[in-house]
Amino acid sequence: MVWLGRKPGIYSSWDACRKQVEGFQGARYKSFASEQEAVQALEAGPDNFKEKQQIKNFKSLSNPPQGSSICVDAACSGNPGKMEYRGVFTETNTELFKSKVYEQGTNNIGEFLAIVHGLAWQQKHKTIYPIYSDSQNAINWVMAGKARTKLPENQKTKELFEVIRRAENWLKNNSFRLPVLKWETDKWGEIPADFGRK
Repeated sequence: MVWLGRKPGIYSSWDACRKQVEGFQGARYKSFASEQEAVQALEAGPDNFKEKQQIKNFKSLSNPPQGSSICVDAACSGNPGKMEYRGVFTETNTELFKSKVYEQGTNNIGEFLAIVHGLAWQQKHKTIYPIYSDSQNAINWVMAGKARTKLPENQKTKELFEVIRRAENWLKNNSFRLPVLKWETDKWGEIPADFGRK
């Protein structure tokens, strides 16, 4: 749904929405789980619209993603254990970024860092593709602006916690309007960014 763009209104696909907002200065838009929610939000306007739960911004789609998007995923050998993450273009599996291997991490931390890395990558490259993650926890952490991990901070995890704090600071100091969506593994299969180690 587009509040402010080339042609405000409700669009049923990201590609249709993107044509209205990409390159449009000050564009205001949001994704919704149903047409009814989108209609209510459009009528209320961007400044008057309030959601009961922030996470509603990031509801999943009912069908596999069509058009351009980015998928992120993490791999962790043990939990905690050696952890890394990466991001790929959904359509082609082309790798856009990949982290180093951290000696002591968790899957949720990796997923959180992957989403934030994807957001920062898009800001740098001036793109607005939807980001998919198969971790609802990580999406929740991004929405909260904080990694709510129980991993202890110690000598082994010191470097990783420095990266976590940088990610949290990025979320605090930057706004983003592109959708972050849940990849529905049970419906669509493994996320394209999967490391294939299961």
